[in-house]
Amino acid sequence: MRLFISLIVLSFSLSSFAADGYQIKIKIKDLQKDSIFLGYHYGNKQFLRDTAVKDAKGWFTFKGDEQLECGMYLIVLPPDNKYFEVLLDENNQNFEVETDIADLTSNIKIKGSEHNILFYDYLNFIGGMRPKAEAINKKKEAAKGDEATIKKLDAELEQINNDVLNRQKEIMEKHAGSLPAAIIKANQGPNMPKFDGSEEEINVKRWRWMLEHYFDNIDLDNDCLVRTSFLFQKINYYMEKLTVQHPDSMSKSIDHILKKAKPGGEVFKYYLVHFLNKAAKSKVVGMDAVYVHLVKKYYKTGMADWTPDTTLQKIVKNADELEPTLIGKIAPEIKAQNQAGESTSLHSIKADYTVVYVWDPDCGHCKKAAPFMVEFYEKYKDKGVEMFAICSKFGKDTEKCWPDIEEKGYNIFNNYVDQYHRSKYKIRYNIKSTPQVFILDKDKKIIMKKIGAEQMAEVMDKIIEDDQKRMQGK
Repeated sequence: MRLFISLIVLSFSLSSFAADGYQIKIKIKDLQKDSIFLGYHYGNKQFLRDTAVKDAKGWFTFKGDEQLECGMYLIVLPPDNKYFEVLLDENNQNFEVETDIADLTSNIKIKGSEHNILFYDYLNFIGGMRPKAEAINKKKEAAKGDEATIKKLDAELEQINNDVLNRQKEIMEKHAGSLPAAIIKANQGPNMPKFDGSEEEINVKRWRWMLEHYFDNIDLDNDCLVRTSFLFQKINYYMEKLTVQHPDSMSKSIDHILKKAKPGGEVFKYYLVHFLNKAAKSKVVGMDAVYVHLVKKYYKTGMADWTPDTTLQKIVKNADELEPTLIGKIAPEIKAQNQAGESTSLHSIKADYTVVYVWDPDCGHCKKAAPFMVEFYEKYKDKGVEMFAICSKFGKDTEKCWPDIEEKGYNIFNNYVDQYHRSKYKIRYNIKSTPQVFILDKDKKIIMKKIGAEQMAEVMDKIIEDDQKRMQGK
């Protein structure tokens, strides 16, 4: 959250400001309150930027010496936070708005801002078309079975749709490059071609096409769009509904988004930080791979040069610590000793699956995990599963490990200590708390981690089942 806030502050300071500033005058008929607020969208949140107090003639004036950043702003009315929106760009920051508390948008009148006049003309046009379409749809419901009437009503709906599309096309052509045109275009879906094949094949082709073309009409290079009410929802849909929820697929989709944004621009900054924070906070196993990918591709290469040095160092350090134990990586080697002082190594264990289990005698969670781990091993030791349990004490404290092993019942599987931490496993496995579990395949590749002891049996069953299906598929 601190990083997000610092990004907002920084983005303001980096913006270019005009000398004449902004002045937005608002008059709202029948509004009883003496003050209103100017807010703005930023990603999926809204923030307040300014306050205006009613003068003797009933006007509220937002005024500042520096221009506001472009985007979609909110005129917020207390006490129930009703609001209407206005558009601000470098050519539309000095204008007047009059409206009525009874219907803020339909009764709006704007002077001095071509783009806001255009925007509200369009909104009122769409608002007028909506009840017409709803009335026709009600007639269709009532005309069930009357094919001739339904065909006629469908033609009327098609005409309404064409009227909307023509109005949109006119605005986008006549006002190309404007914020209203960019907003209208961004809310048009991409024009998907027809595909041949079976229903399943067509669905796959449509999905792949949409992954590639979803942003065809959304100008991610336009930094004004980061301050709109819709961009976050569209990007969120792309990431959560269209993108396979796998680290590799998610990293690829994020790259696709950031590639379309202006390097160092506000869309780029906001979403790079957003995706990094989301990956860092994710409770989904394996999403740390997304974090590492973003750090290696963007932060380590200087593409996030607005990040303070101390923050950047922490981000890079986190990624470096996470990378050795990403799912799919060969688990770092651990050399340790048993109670008799005999040395062994993790990679020397021959088994279809090896469970690395790091625990501590003084850990309360480890005590709760103990019966589950014992029960798990008893169930799976004859199914190709071997344990490599390592007590995380060092030096003389390793003496605590052996009696505790007996007490917990861990003596049914292999137990080790690395008394002088020569293998540095706590660093290489990023062990900051215990217990920790890593499940490795026969090649010692990490296939699962960060799971609770009570989930071990369920997870192991799924791993074995999936492997058997793959073998049968061959």
